[in-house]
Amino acid sequence: MTASQIVLLIAAYFIVLLLISYFTGKNDSNADFFKAGKKSPWYLVAFGMVGASLSGVTFISVPGWVETSQFGYFQVVLGYLFGYFVVAFLLLPIYYRLNLTSIYEYLLDRFGVVSHKTGAFFFFVSRVLGAAFRLYLVAIVLQQFVFDDFGIPFEITVVISILLIWIYTNRGGIKTIVWTDTLQTAFMIAAVILSIILINKELDWSFGEFLTSVELKQYNKIIFTEDFLARNHFIKSFIGGMFITICMTGLDQDMMQKNLTCKNLKDAQKNMVSFSFVLVGVTFLFMLLGALLYLYAGQNNISMPLMDGSPKTDLLFPEIALNSGLGLALSITFMLGLIAAAYSSADSALTSLTTSFCVDFLDLKDKDELEKKRIRKKTHVWMSLALIAVIIAFKYILSSNVIDSLLTVAGYTYGPLLGLFAFGIFTEHQVKDKWVWIISVLSVATIALIANIDKAYLGGYVLGYELLPLNGLLTFFGLWCIRTKQIKS
Repeated sequence: MTASQIVLLIAAYFIVLLLISYFTGKNDSNADFFKAGKKSPWYLVAFGMVGASLSGVTFISVPGWVETSQFGYFQVVLGYLFGYFVVAFLLLPIYYRLNLTSIYEYLLDRFGVVSHKTGAFFFFVSRVLGAAFRLYLVAIVLQQFVFDDFGIPFEITVVISILLIWIYTNRGGIKTIVWTDTLQTAFMIAAVILSIILINKELDWSFGEFLTSVELKQYNKIIFTEDFLARNHFIKSFIGGMFITICMTGLDQDMMQKNLTCKNLKDAQKNMVSFSFVLVGVTFLFMLLGALLYLYAGQNNISMPLMDGSPKTDLLFPEIALNSGLGLALSITFMLGLIAAAYSSADSALTSLTTSFCVDFLDLKDKDELEKKRIRKKTHVWMSLALIAVIIAFKYILSSNVIDSLLTVAGYTYGPLLGLFAFGIFTEHQVKDKWVWIISVLSVATIALIANIDKAYLGGYVLGYELLPLNGLLTFFGLWCIRTKQIKS
């Protein structure tokens, strides 16, 4: 597939998104932008959330990670499943009872202004980094396989990507995204299924033959229990995955904003439970695809693609889909899936950042409707510029597999949110609100020090995703130290 063909495909795709945006953004109101008028069908939200949760990171990075981790990532995914039930039956009832626009308003209600701002700040950092990770991955693929052919620098590729998202989310916000995510999820799932079928066909296998093949056995180990000291031990991965879901979904304005557009709590819970099972199944398909890619590359002597002179496993799927001669059908399927997976998470991230900043930092409640809309639109532009800056920075500082980097960073930035919400939900204590930000910063700093301890000093124990619950525990302990007995009235 040529670079020109890919550009035409991207253009056609975005025309469809703009049409959806036109019809869903006619009101151009803050009520629709922030909460979609609380009229979203739960099944539509559930299906769209699959694409938003998986994103371009899963679409490319999970298959590329199979060679080094085998199917060990699925241990984390099983933890996700348990975490989604915690979100559905513990956190969602609180958010609906308080009728929140931003979930961090809970911290204002429970503790006070400083706690509210602290929680919103850590979400802001978490989501900017998370969205930037996802868009960075898409940008490097577009750069490597499209824009390099036109002599366009990486920085311009990033600007174009963010500009396209800004255009179709500027008016309708979350109301638009509920519908575009549904389309994008459909493209993404179709892409992974068709990719598996087409590559199996090229290898002269049926799907059943592939699943029972000797070749697959070198990649398909799921449960790792041999060495508790290792980072990928089942217990550590499962617990880490559970807390990643609780934090990156249940304590994340991006993911919760979609749930809060449902008509009522019961619909939101149906959405969360059904979505969780679909997500587990789709993620397993991605790992099967990863094994297929490595088997196909080995049989056809396809080398790992290079970026800036270094092998990049995240580029294996695009290399095979676009440059290995498997046909135009696979190339089109891959590009549609990549674009859909990437933008289904990036567009909602941009919208949630705008929502949180407007509600949590700019306090729109006391302003008139015209002023609210003006502030929202201006904030939407500034959030776009922030994402552009961080994505460009990643090109020069990021070296590891993107999904591993994403989950590692989550251990630092979501920990204070976990501790704050846990303390609010499971204790009846109030805290000295003015000290909360100091406790949160100290917790992150302590985790950073712990994470950098040489494993030799820990008896060979390798720290992994359990840093997230440990971070939350440290924050909880810090809040306990500044507790007071009375409940905030």
